[in-house]
Amino acid sequence: MNKNFNLTNFIKEYITERKESLLAKDLKSYHNELAKRINRKSVLVIGGAGTIGSSFIKALLKFEPSKLYVVDINENGLAELVRDLRSSGDYNIPMELKLYPINFSDKVFEKLIIGEGPFDIVANFAAHKHVRSEKDQYSVEAMVENNVLKTKKLLNQLLENPPERFFCVSTDKAANPVNIMGASKKLMEEVIMAYSKKMHITTARFANVAFSNGSLPDAFLKRIEKRQPLSAPSDVIRYFVSPEESGQICLLACLLGDSGNIFFPKLTKQDMKTFSYIGEKLLQEMGYKVAFASSENEAKRIIKNRSANNDYPVLFSPSSTSGEKPFEEFYTENEEIDLKTFSKLGIIKNKAQKSFSEIEKIFEKLYALFDQQEVTKAEIVKVLSGMITNFSHIETGENLDQKM
Repeated sequence: MNKNFNLTNFIKEYITERKESLLAKDLKSYHNELAKRINRKSVLVIGGAGTIGSSFIKALLKFEPSKLYVVDINENGLAELVRDLRSSGDYNIPMELKLYPINFSDKVFEKLIIGEGPFDIVANFAAHKHVRSEKDQYSVEAMVENNVLKTKKLLNQLLENPPERFFCVSTDKAANPVNIMGASKKLMEEVIMAYSKKMHITTARFANVAFSNGSLPDAFLKRIEKRQPLSAPSDVIRYFVSPEESGQICLLACLLGDSGNIFFPKLTKQDMKTFSYIGEKLLQEMGYKVAFASSENEAKRIIKNRSANNDYPVLFSPSSTSGEKPFEEFYTENEEIDLKTFSKLGIIKNKAQKSFSEIEKIFEKLYALFDQQEVTKAEIVKVLSGMITNFSHIETGENLDQKM
């Protein structure tokens, strides 16, 4: 194995194929405006221990906020975040930095925002983000509750003392969604668009974040560490940004967008990569020779019988799981796009907004559905399909928990 392997350099060379950040020019152009809107401001970051949330914090701390509060249910992630920040010389850490292992839907969180707020900037990264979380009626209900119902509860709490800027992360899978994760984020967009009339709200649709926590590329590293085979779909192609770029996209969208704007990175089809390509390149850079297997059992047998050679087994096969879209897109043909304001960010503008009464009717249906003791996944999909334009769910009867 190559002991000189550097993940940051690998991402730049093989995944993004960019030596500097995609957002470097925009960050330079808008540096003074960002400083004006961040310096001496109080900031609350929800879900800040995850890859995108922590990257947002690192982008934010290139400036000088007066105080920063971070909440996340991942207690270990928060501990690592504060160690990372304080062990680096790259960030302007405010005197008042506090990190709490709190669920943003709990009563104690409400006490926190009342007792320590109001905050000038609030950014929410707490979400179910994986297509693999779609399994059955229980996982789907939990996903919709976290991505939609809890977001509305948070917005109602913030209306008491609205922040200057509120940001809530979305996903590229919200454009013409085929899975429930994308549909839940599309519905979240509908909710925050309605609230954007009452407070300043922006969001961003994302590419995949290379080697983000829980992602397939991140799993490659863990499989290699544990001497286990790699497995990936051979036909699924995705846009990618680096972790650093993910935080910068959110920073620009949060601080510089007009209320109701949906941001997305300007990427082309030439920027897309398959997971199988990433797996192959990763093994080669680590000094291994890729050994293609035709089944899970064969892949396990190869790695079990490995001798001193550098053969490493991979199982790359066509995707067969529910909700897996062959390719991604950031916007639909009926959305108004601004490609001129920023060098490497596009904006979906003037999006049609539902009224509060329409949003309330949607939530009445969701509450009524989830109040039932027994509800099927198909029933949840049917209700969501009636709420979301262009939601065409792909159901195969398989989920990623049935694969390596």
